[in-house]
Amino acid sequence: MTASNSSSFLFSLLVALLLFASMQVFRTQISASQPMTIAGGFVGSLIFVSLLTAISNFEMNTFGEHFQARVFPEVVISLFVSVICCAFVHRVCVTTCIIFSLIALYYINRISTTTYGTPVGGPTGYATQKKQK
Repeated sequence: MTASNSSSFLFSLLVALLLFASMQVFRTQISASQPMTIAGGFVGSLIFVSLLTAISNFEMNTFGEHFQARVFPEVVISLFVSVICCAFVHRVCVTTCIIFSLIALYYINRISTTTYGTPVGGPTGYATQKKQK
């Protein structure tokens, strides 16, 4: 069962807000040890993924079903907001949030490419030019 763009937007925004609130509630526990600061960065990357989902679903609801999220501004804004959320907790959370978010972005892009195919522009290069001759 799939959710519509508007309901997925609201759900992912709610998840991001709940994760941010839980990070603020447990700020002292997250800052207490190194493994917890790494876990705080992981929670920050979950905020990144849910914000990216929320922004993408909002844009698909507003601009049409075939609208795609791009690196700038959607990914950059989501990463910036998640880094700010982690900065309220601990500095190490910021670093691990960036690392985990980039790993998550790689896998999101990989899943999207296998599910929906190659991007609209398609690959251009030597292989394409060789076939044309």
